[in-house]
Amino acid sequence: MAELIPVNIVIADRSYRLRIEAADEEMVRKTANLINDKITEFRNNLAGKDMQDYVAMVLLWFATEQNQSGIELVKWQEAADKLSSLERQLDKALEESQ
Repeated sequence: MAELIPVNIVIADRSYRLRIEAADEEMVRKTANLINDKITEFRNNLAGKDMQDYVAMVLLWFATEQNQSGIELVKWQEAADKLSSLERQLDKALEESQ
């Protein structure tokens, strides 16, 4: 098991102390920055809300983004499966013609 390192991450003006693998530090920090950037974006576009509302909106945005990525992955997999099937049909037709 890899050694865990302590890091402080600030999200929505709150500090969180985490213990993560060193290899994951950059990804965790970039993700925290993305979350904070989205919070700022929602703050600028939707005045009068509290921080919990902004965090909830970012959570919904993030979950939706992940879902879209999953849908795209499925579409690519379906296309790859169809191409493989077409390739097998072509190979079979070429074998029969020889």
